[in-house]
Amino acid sequence: MPVEKQAYREAMARLGAAVNVITTDGPGGKAGFTASAVTSVTDTPPILLVCANRKNDSYPAMRENAVLCVNTLTPSQEDLSPLFAGMTEHKDDTRFGMHTWHTLETGAPVLDEAVAAFDCRITQVVEVGTHDVFFCSVEAVRVGSRHEGLIYYGRTYHKVAMD
Repeated sequence: MPVEKQAYREAMARLGAAVNVITTDGPGGKAGFTASAVTSVTDTPPILLVCANRKNDSYPAMRENAVLCVNTLTPSQEDLSPLFAGMTEHKDDTRFGMHTWHTLETGAPVLDEAVAAFDCRITQVVEVGTHDVFFCSVEAVRVGSRHEGLIYYGRTYHKVAMD
């Protein structure tokens, strides 16, 4: 018997995950979206994956640019999550004006003071249901000085800190 969509979504709400803003820039334009579906695949070579809904307004730029940066948020950057999730009136061109950004290797925007930033090239794309899974070769990393992270669990944000 297939699992009902709502039951699946309720169970997934209990799977805590880091809050990330995925950014891109290049010929397809500057864009970004909020994602918790990010994970390491291997460290040799460093590869991670990012899942993106093909209906996401940032999706066309991400595909055309073929680069992205995974910016892991701190609790003080929580305001970026709904902003890049499209839950405000701001569009991509204004979303980047609310914090300070720079670049590393690929030209994708890197959030200053993020817990960590993974600057990547998309090397493979696999379509699964409504989403694409981007397999990304990590070209540069930057680890922030903050030791507090932001996770999403139970449909709300929580601060996590190292003791």
